[in-house]
Amino acid sequence: MGSGTGITAEFREVMSQWASGVAVVTTTGQDRRSYGFTASSFTVVSLEPATVLVCLDRTAECAPAFGRSQWLAVSILGAGQREVARRFARKGHDKFAETDIEPGRFGAPLVSGAIGTLECRTVRHLPVGDHMVLIAEVHAAGPCESAVASGEGPLVYHRRAFHALGLDVRAS
Repeated sequence: MGSGTGITAEFREVMSQWASGVAVVTTTGQDRRSYGFTASSFTVVSLEPATVLVCLDRTAECAPAFGRSQWLAVSILGAGQREVARRFARKGHDKFAETDIEPGRFGAPLVSGAIGTLECRTVRHLPVGDHMVLIAEVHAAGPCESAVASGEGPLVYHRRAFHALGLDVRAS
């Protein structure tokens, strides 16, 4: 792999082999508009207190809103929500116009039908390279009961594409 601070082609290729879950992260800006993006860089930081982090490209159209907002929501997408993931990954259009949204308790919108949701208060913004790392404490969490009942698996991002992850429900 090349040296220096730039992202190399080799790094991108290796990281495309890493499979990750897919979430839509949303907030409400000071202008009362909804903002959101598709994230595959999302993880748990701590269980006590419940804390997560998500990474956002600093040049994203929604970055200023997330930089100023106190609350964000994470909607973990199920296998049947590829189009939602694609919509929130695109630039330059109203991502919320064709998406079923539910109001969150703390002001950030939630994607309807997500297999799980988290409502979080942002506690830290860390600029790292070309991204902003948002660290947030979870104040509400809930699985989608219908997704749990149906056994729907998560949507996964691998090799630059979205995939359904089949769940093995056999008894052990």
